[in-house]
Amino acid sequence: MSGDEAQVGQGRLAQLGVTKKLFQDALTQATSEARMCTDFDAPAMPGITFWSRANRYLAEQLTDPDKQSPVWKYTRRDSILRVVHPTGSHAITAVSGAGGVGELDSKVRSKNPKGRVMAQLVEDNVKFERSGQVVIASRDEIEFGGELDSMPLWFLLYGRNEDGRLAAELSLPVKMEGKYVNEWSERIPLFTGEDPGFDLGLLDSSDDGDSSDGGDLDFEVRSKPTT
Repeated sequence: MSGDEAQVGQGRLAQLGVTKKLFQDALTQATSEARMCTDFDAPAMPGITFWSRANRYLAEQLTDPDKQSPVWKYTRRDSILRVVHPTGSHAITAVSGAGGVGELDSKVRSKNPKGRVMAQLVEDNVKFERSGQVVIASRDEIEFGGELDSMPLWFLLYGRNEDGRLAAELSLPVKMEGKYVNEWSERIPLFTGEDPGFDLGLLDSSDDGDSSDGGDLDFEVRSKPTT
């Protein structure tokens, strides 16, 4: 990435109220915790731990009044872990990516399938982009009702590059192919770190991010026979 591109990225992050260091610190802490998993843990545990801790440490930094002003808010509604900007202009969630994460010349998509709630949020991002409300959608305060679904949702995408090193970008999704997010209106490269030593994207959510709405499971309901 050129110096001009880096400067533009820094300015865009400032508009969104975040910094590269914020994301790097959160993902570095998540890496340290995931590395504590051993072969006695479930096979998916490092990936689940990394996903959960990445969102946790991002939230802890942004909701701490001693570290962040103004203070962000946090929600786990629909099992989508999100930090929400104080003005309600946008939200951010950390998820694993596949492809050229952090490389603007390469394609990237979400590594794991997403459910109906995430699909609706991605579709809504297109509406915000067309209306010019991607950055600022002024609100005096946030009440987690319909407003939560009425703001752009950015992805903190993380993954391992061809060298096995941790890479990250902040991107705004606008389209899904099947259950995978694969088109973005903006992509902001963040950093490339060291090799975490485990599969970052092995199950990065509890249930496609949509466990509370039943996901995409179908159940057959039968009447109990009478005696």
